[in-house]
Amino acid sequence: MSDAVVLMAYGSPERLADVPAYYADIRGGRPVAPEHLADLVERYRRLGIEESSPLNAITERTRAALADEVGLPVYTGMKHWTPHIAEATEAALAGGADRVVGLVLAPHYSALSVAGYRDQLERAITGRAELAFVDSWHDEPGFVELLATRIRGTTAHVVFTAHSLPARILDMGDPYKEQLLETSRLVAGAASISNWSLSFQSVSPTGKPWLRPDILDHLAALRADGVAHVLVCPVGFVSDHLEIRWDIDVEAQEKAAELGMRLERIEMPNNDPAFVSTLATIVKRAL
Repeated sequence: MSDAVVLMAYGSPERLADVPAYYADIRGGRPVAPEHLADLVERYRRLGIEESSPLNAITERTRAALADEVGLPVYTGMKHWTPHIAEATEAALAGGADRVVGLVLAPHYSALSVAGYRDQLERAITGRAELAFVDSWHDEPGFVELLATRIRGTTAHVVFTAHSLPARILDMGDPYKEQLLETSRLVAGAASISNWSLSFQSVSPTGKPWLRPDILDHLAALRADGVAHVLVCPVGFVSDHLEIRWDIDVEAQEKAAELGMRLERIEMPNNDPAFVSTLATIVKRAL
């Protein structure tokens, strides 16, 4: 068979002027609150993303390195930006692929996250090729060890973080939170760390309950318990997303300073060769 990989990511606007269109894509036709859009634009502006997105550049380097590692065509498909998942699929099929591996740059499965990528990819393929979709890789040994190397030897309290989701997923029996806890336990165990906890970030202002504790509230609770030094280890993200550079590097840092805490975070996997090798292992297993 002729194989190809569609490597999927959430997407990021390439420049500041793209933010309104990007946010509209995320909203999917639902009304856009002007104050929320203004807040998002301001975050990108403060991070210096005026004419190019470092995240898109990281994703492209990851794609190119993965293609070299597996010896197959790899196409980037974005959920909310260009090239979209459908565009990546058409490119793979035009290249002659009759079997496509779908791999999301998000380790943990949820019906409210990864399932959406799968749906887009399935609709794009429409039976024209065989699909090998990777639902989750939260316990992949290479991924666990990569994160373990980032925290091994620290004397700080390790806070594992992930993007929050609406709390209703718990009633749905969604595996997201349990997979996050499993990843955290595996990483902490591999690094011989016993002083750790899990918190969430990036809660959307929907007025509905979301998974907690939020990282900012959690820092305050840790400080009240006497914790003065924290190492943040995002397990639900693999690249320098806005949620990392803003939620952790800006908001959490500001909160820690306010509380008199020292806060550090690990270097994200991005296109680290060890991470790319792990992705290649996942692709080869899927085939």
